[in-house]
Amino acid sequence: MSDATVWETAVLEGGPGDGWRVRVSGRPRVLQVTCPCPVEAAPPGARAEGVYVYRRDYEVRTEPLRYGFDVASP
Repeated sequence: MSDATVWETAVLEGGPGDGWRVRVSGRPRVLQVTCPCPVEAAPPGARAEGVYVYRRDYEVRTEPLRYGFDVASP
């Protein structure tokens, strides 16, 4: 019995991560991509990030897995 984690390649489609190839373990249903946003007059340590959600395409069963941008997500 092995404790080795199995990693698979996935490709993001659409949104800010379009074309990115990422490694995933356990075939998560959703991936989240964040992008920093510049802030003005923020208190020390505060930050803002844009959040983008990608959902797994269950029709794709072999590598590379595919995750599509969810335009309706927060």
